Amino acid sequence: MEETSLLWLLFLTSLLSGTTNTAALTVSPSSSQMFEDKSVSLSCEEDGSSAGWTLRRNTTRRKMSQCGAGWGRPAGSSCIIGLMVPWDSGVYWCESREGATSNSINITVTGGPVILQSPVLPVTEGEDLTLHCKTKTSSNLPAGFYKDGFFIRNEPAGHMTIHHVSRSDEGLYKCYISRVGESPSSWVSVTEKPKTTCPPPSPPPLIPASTTALPPYTTSDPPPSSDILHLVFRVVVHLVVFCLYCISTFIMVSLYRDRATGNDLSVSAVTAPPSQAEEGLDDDIITTVTTEHHF
Repeated sequence: MEETSLLWLLFLTSLLSGTTNTAALTVSPSSSQMFEDKSVSLSCEEDGSSAGWTLRRNTTRRKMSQCGAGWGRPAGSSCIIGLMVPWDSGVYWCESREGATSNSINITVTGGPVILQSPVLPVTEGEDLTLHCKTKTSSNLPAGFYKDGFFIRNEPAGHMTIHHVSRSDEGLYKCYISRVGESPSSWVSVTEKPKTTCPPPSPPPLIPASTTALPPYTTSDPPPSSDILHLVFRVVVHLVVFCLYCISTFIMVSLYRDRATGNDLSVSAVTAPPSQAEEGLDDDIITTVTTEHHF
């Protein structure tokens, strides 16, 4: 009962610490539970750098204590704990000079024979969750696994994998190895899978005013078939009009020449003067007629 109350206190403390992902806290070895008398290294990292961050923790004995103030050995923005003891159990996080905080990690130190190795960071929905039940000398003994105090199943190799976790898989887990013992409980968090959004459509490219009159294809591209048909139709129309114009011109010239030839003939027939023979003949006729009249 006291152990469960401690775990819930650590979990609530981690929620109240208000994390901001300006830095990342890493722990080596990466496990939420550790055996007593083991060493651990915790580091605050930001963009490949670890300057300006301090490691802090909350335990049942002290709140907001800093690495080097009675526990751990500072090494820049890292902290090394040489020999872990049960009262090192608590919530660890990084804090900057300006008060910004990193993600928090729950660490449980036990003097018992069994630990449950679970992720120190939250698991994202859809990923696989693997839990290992270990002793100080072995990590592949048959073990039974529990969630929130309820039995899940036995695993012959000492590790259990939950495929495609969801928010319902979040809770307190522990394991039990027959004839060896039971591990402490550790809280496993599951975070929501980030939603993917489609990028907004890119705006159409701006066309300079000097190029708006250009055709929609280049000289290397063949023109559209509709343009070819339109061009052929225009050529045919021009040819037909030109032929009609030539034919009409030829007909008009021919008619004009025929009319001009007819007028010349009639005029010459009316206005031609009589020849000398015709004049002589007329005089003889007139003389003869006159002579006969006197007789």
